[in-house]
Amino acid sequence: MKKYITCALITLFATLAVSIAAPPDKDAIMAKENAAWQAFKDKKADDFKKVVSADFRGAYAEGISNMQKELDDMKKWDMKSFTISDYSAISDGADTIVTTYTVKVEGTFEGKDASGTYNAGSVWKMHKGAWMAIFHTNVKAEAAAE
Repeated sequence: MKKYITCALITLFATLAVSIAAPPDKDAIMAKENAAWQAFKDKKADDFKKVVSADFRGAYAEGISNMQKELDDMKKWDMKSFTISDYSAISDGADTIVTTYTVKVEGTFEGKDASGTYNAGSVWKMHKGAWMAIFHTNVKAEAAAE
């Protein structure tokens, strides 16, 4: 009987710990987002894979993407710089975070200027103790009419 009570208490405490576990703060998930962009800019596929899920999906003006396409596109970019601003993060449970932000990019894609300001968003999922990007999208912001 004592064994059953011990098991029940362990289960109860484990359940409580999981249910009150807080998602990372905004700065922590923004650091992950920056790490993904930096790895992409620096063409460091191994670092990119540390923060982006192997099952990643993306949706862009030029089409739908997966991890392999992202890695292939990484080679076609010559990104000089990126700056993230207006960063916002919300949590949908303890294991999912949705982010939105603006990113200013300077660089070329396949030799053509791709510089500009983009509206972007990502979905992050806790996987085996680490936050991994599972979805990303961005679209070039249109210039405001004057």
